[in-house]
Amino acid sequence: MARLDRMPEDERKHILALPCPAFDSAPWVNSQPLTNIRIALITTAGLHRRGDVPFGVGAADYRVIPAGIPANELVMSHISTNFDRSGFQQDWNVVFPLDRLRELAEEKIIGSVAGYHYSFMGATDPVKMERAARGLAGILKNDRVDAVLLVPV
Repeated sequence: MARLDRMPEDERKHILALPCPAFDSAPWVNSQPLTNIRIALITTAGLHRRGDVPFGVGAADYRVIPAGIPANELVMSHISTNFDRSGFQQDWNVVFPLDRLRELAEEKIIGSVAGYHYSFMGATDPVKMERAARGLAGILKNDRVDAVLLVPV
């Protein structure tokens, strides 16, 4: 992970000056107790199944990741040159904490883990991802997902 305090000054100034998008609606809602909710993961780590099309520069779409996928079948095609992949290589839970969600479900802290999870490419303008994100919201509703754990990378 790149740290602002370790970046060259010009690059740091550029990143700090990037606009933060504003959206027309607030998606936050009151939820039921954690013990009743079904949770899905959404990461921006550029993850996909081995054999899926890798993410490209400016990709605004997402990849579907089945809950039963073994760790060695998940590939990272994050395109940022500033991105340190070593954490993912040592433990996928750093960017895709599926094992932790499973543990929470087994301990009955959360209701259940969704059957599918999703990954976007983090090095993309969020405004460009809005259309895909809105479509994904409908898929999550149909899958009876009550909450998502957002893992920004």
